[in-house]
Amino acid sequence: MNAETTNRLLVLEVTPPRMLSVTSTGESVNVLVDKLGGTPDGIAVDHVTRHIYWTNMGEDWGKNDGFIERVDFDGNNRTVVIPKGATFTAKQLQVDAEAGLLYWCDREGMRVMRSRTDGSEITVLVETGSTAADRADERNHCVGIAIDRAGKRLYWTQKGPPKGGKGRIFAAPLDLPNGMSPRSRHDATLLFDNLPEPIDLEWDGETSTLYWTDRGAPPQGNTLNRSRFVNGKPREVEILLSGLVEGIGLALDKDHGQAFVTDLGGSIRAVSLNESQPRKVLSGRGPLTGIAFLRSSDA
Repeated sequence: MNAETTNRLLVLEVTPPRMLSVTSTGESVNVLVDKLGGTPDGIAVDHVTRHIYWTNMGEDWGKNDGFIERVDFDGNNRTVVIPKGATFTAKQLQVDAEAGLLYWCDREGMRVMRSRTDGSEITVLVETGSTAADRADERNHCVGIAIDRAGKRLYWTQKGPPKGGKGRIFAAPLDLPNGMSPRSRHDATLLFDNLPEPIDLEWDGETSTLYWTDRGAPPQGNTLNRSRFVNGKPREVEILLSGLVEGIGLALDKDHGQAFVTDLGGSIRAVSLNESQPRKVLSGRGPLTGIAFLRSSDA
């Protein structure tokens, strides 16, 4: 059995709410963690502590009841890391394993947040609004997140209204400067504007490339996209994959030059980063959100 067939995809299913473990070829599907409750959304792997973290949007997205949990790689020792009320509607999640940090977006909370991997030192890095009127404006909703650890940069999406063509992607330094408010990040940069509805992000530091899913209207929406950065500035946007059914989750397998994408239509698709034809890994599931890639060597 080769490495690709033993690599795993960790995927969050919304209905029923559970975590699936899927071989990267789709030949085997197992339930790793059942009865997640609420709406599970973002998932990330800590290869140092051998933990899997995931966010939950909570039972009522209009209430401050989001949370973050974790389990061991074998699905045991389920633990609440960020309790209900400490984050409003937790979305995509990233782990900086070497630094022992979690980063995530809080949609209705209109924030980009960080904590230690044990849940301590919760910090707001970006805040786009604070009132009910701000919350009603979906241009303030922070959803996808990626980190460039080497470049010490943070990327996030503000998706805008459904299929509204008002989505944006921003960047800022990983650390909030002393004395600066997260509500007024003067060091933030708008990278992309007027996108259909950008969702999840991934950063490939080896090629200085930002990848993102978009669940907005075709032809630019329901796609997997990327942009290479030169001297810190993004180049043209390439569409790698179209025809998603409300595209959401994104994971990179750089060893095999491919990306995996989930959608609310219940499918996982794999696409080569070198322009070859995409393939369907899994279909016929309930709505799928977050996805993470777990190499056999890490497991």
